[in-house]
Amino acid sequence: MPHTSPSLVRRAAGSLRTSLFTQVVFALVLGILLGRLWPDAATAVQPLGDGFIRLIKAVIAPLVFCVVVVGIAGAGDLKGFGRIGVKALIWFEVATTAALLLGLVAANLVGPGTGMNVDPASLDPSAVDGRTGGGELPSTSQFILEALPDSAVGAFAQNSLLQVLVLACLVGAAVLHLGKTKVPAILPAVEQAQQVVFAVVGFIMRLAPLAVFGATAHLVGEYGLGALKTYGKLIALCYGVALLFLLLLAVALKVVTGLSLWKFVRYTREELLLALGTASSETVMPRMMQKLRAAGCRDDAVGLVLPTGYSFNLDGASIYLSIGTLFIAQAVEVDLSLGQQVTVVLVLMLTSKGMAGVPGSAFLALSATASALGVIPAGAVALLLGVDRIMDSMRVTTNLLGNCVAVFAVSRWEGALDTERAVRVLDGKEPVAVVAKTEEAVEAGAGVPPQAEAAAEPVKPAEPAGLTKSAEPTAPSVPAGPAGG
Repeated sequence: MPHTSPSLVRRAAGSLRTSLFTQVVFALVLGILLGRLWPDAATAVQPLGDGFIRLIKAVIAPLVFCVVVVGIAGAGDLKGFGRIGVKALIWFEVATTAALLLGLVAANLVGPGTGMNVDPASLDPSAVDGRTGGGELPSTSQFILEALPDSAVGAFAQNSLLQVLVLACLVGAAVLHLGKTKVPAILPAVEQAQQVVFAVVGFIMRLAPLAVFGATAHLVGEYGLGALKTYGKLIALCYGVALLFLLLLAVALKVVTGLSLWKFVRYTREELLLALGTASSETVMPRMMQKLRAAGCRDDAVGLVLPTGYSFNLDGASIYLSIGTLFIAQAVEVDLSLGQQVTVVLVLMLTSKGMAGVPGSAFLALSATASALGVIPAGAVALLLGVDRIMDSMRVTTNLLGNCVAVFAVSRWEGALDTERAVRVLDGKEPVAVVAKTEEAVEAGAGVPPQAEAAAEPVKPAEPAGLTKSAEPTAPSVPAGPAGG
């Protein structure tokens, strides 16, 4: 018994030193305390979170390009790749429509804005312009046109994922068409560039706890708990509907693939916590791509479905938009008919597709919907200014899990999922530790992270540790990840 306490302390210290999950939880708690006790000081640490997001965004475009090119060339079937894209778009449309309808039904039943009796004349429409910067959402034709790159360099410089995807598909198709005999050096070069990007991701992820600390402290310090009192009913409804939607996703995942969403949440708990702490799903895209590949999804499916979902599959945002539209209508005492609510769904189905990467996109979509209806004052959108930031956690989690479920479902639909391997990984019967091994390899000076080697080949059955082809004679012994066989 005398050794119990020191042993617990040592284990806690060891976990804090080696576990990213523990580090992020610790940073989250510190950020809440700082924001609650010293709100003025909390604002000063916001650049920690913003800087981390900028660094992650810098590697997303090259990572997506490399994974898609290698995936197309590795799969060897351009038609199959096209089928994956079409099936992904079908899944996205069904999922976002279901989220919109679920939000509308819940808002009608609960009535989060009923009884507020807000006078539209008392609202300041210019307050929304301050959040959106006076911008506007692109039209459908403009959105499609802007997805096509007019400059190969510009697509990467502007960090436009859809444009990078188009370029990657073209390059991958060209490599596949020419064959390895005509361009023998291209594919190995892309594979090596991918390994470099994974190593860079390993470096950046060491800063994740600092990012969570800065973002959380700023959120608590600036917004406090006041919004919970004013908008408690709306917040509870949005989070409740999101939870119900995730339960429906879990059922869909189980029916389509036989996999458990809860086990996937446990498998990706570090990534989910990091996304929550930074209020950005982009910060964990590289890690999610690695873990989905390690869990049996083929490279081409992961490389196409996940990045595309960031623009087309905004399930959490759809829930928020549908509930938010009815909330502001109820708050200003406007009774929307069934036909007008159908119009809400149709308008949001279009506007939600152009939201990604647009500042204040939720307010722009709500403003567009209010204008389309013609009965909700434009200034009423300002009612959501005080609660929008608190909704980020719901939107980020639902969007991220919705995209990952889409990867599994489309992969299974296309025969690009190793279900047995996925079950082993999610059950914890096959060691993964994807990012941990990356960092160990980087620290030890190894040339290639184990999981990066997986990007160079389609998914195969795992081989015993120590048989990875990428191991160099000078590299220390690092256990091969399941994707590195």
